[in-house]
Amino acid sequence: MKSRYLIAASALMISVASFAQKDQIKNAEKALKGGDAQGALTQLKDAENLIANAKDVEQAQYYFVQGNAYLQLADKNVEESKNLSLSADSYKKLIEIEKASGKHKYSTQAASSITQIKGKLINSAIADSQSGKGVEGAKKLHAAYELDKKDTINLYYAASTAVNAQDYDLALPMYEELKKLNYSGKGTSFTAVNKASGTEDGFNAASERDLAVKLGTHEKPKTEAIPSKRGEIYKNLALLLVQKGRGEDAKKAIADARKANPEDSSLILTEANLYLESKDFETYKKLVGEALQKDPNNADLVFNLGVISATAKNNADAEKYYLKAIEINPKYTNAYLNLAALKLEAEKPIIDEMNKLGTSAKDMKRYDALKAERENVFRGVIPYLKKANELDPKNEDVSKTLLGVYKALEMTAEAKALKATM
Repeated sequence: MKSRYLIAASALMISVASFAQKDQIKNAEKALKGGDAQGALTQLKDAENLIANAKDVEQAQYYFVQGNAYLQLADKNVEESKNLSLSADSYKKLIEIEKASGKHKYSTQAASSITQIKGKLINSAIADSQSGKGVEGAKKLHAAYELDKKDTINLYYAASTAVNAQDYDLALPMYEELKKLNYSGKGTSFTAVNKASGTEDGFNAASERDLAVKLGTHEKPKTEAIPSKRGEIYKNLALLLVQKGRGEDAKKAIADARKANPEDSSLILTEANLYLESKDFETYKKLVGEALQKDPNNADLVFNLGVISATAKNNADAEKYYLKAIEINPKYTNAYLNLAALKLEAEKPIIDEMNKLGTSAKDMKRYDALKAERENVFRGVIPYLKKANELDPKNEDVSKTLLGVYKALEMTAEAKALKATM
């Protein structure tokens, strides 16, 4: 008789706990309706230890209310990023529970809220980036990716934003995941100008865009190919690995990338740069030759080879590549600019020697000779600076450099005319 009493008492305790749990969830819902999200979470906290043994429908209701409470806090800008993530976690738990039970009372609303949270995270990340809070923006974009891993572009933007914010520890695992996913981002963009706002809107498909144009809400439809970002991803991954002192891992990452993307010439440049940094000049030269053989008329490729050569202090090769880039594309502004900068490097040793000279007849004679050399350097860069200024008249660095050269050569008329355009 005694044992039967104990069993009955135990059953009574479970029943009482269940009623208490239901009351706490109801009280949480009531607090939430009154705008007291924190109070709702406090009520749910009291039921937390009991929820694991509750019925599926009660567990789903618990996580639904919890998700709504966190979302309400985020909407009030209370630890927005943290509460958006917590809200999404609660909704995902409820969806899992209802999927297992076969009862879908809250799942549709939860899924809609997750989509809403994803949008909030992305918009907040954009705002963070625009206000100089790149790290926070990168974290929010990564959280948006975690909510919907099919939308891998958010992972790409998270990694790029982290790099721009110079948080390399945050960026590295993101790039490693992009490599693992073999993400390219290659595709086609469909856009049209919104007549009401004047902004360019994106569409998922050409048919959606064309319908908007037919309806009269949009105009100026445009279709553009989105190039693969794989080369950039592997390049950044390699550079991050080098920055972390993992040079061999960087070389392996690039080698793997080239196997997976044999047509991507930018990867050859990245690999060449790695071997340049490790002072393996033979491998570097071999890769440079391979890059040129693969795509000899690619102006960007040839220009980048010039940059790499200049970094290696191989000015003769750098000049050769810059001139080749100009030959391929006569409007390649940066090639003219870099060529001028390369030529101007010859001024420094001349100035250094001039400053060391005394006032003896011999020194004065040497001074005049050096002055003539310096003037020849300036005359040699004028054609490149003039062309760069012609192609990019708004570039203040170009115009100021050209103005300085004119003044050094006492070309008063030219300096006056250039100053009038600045």
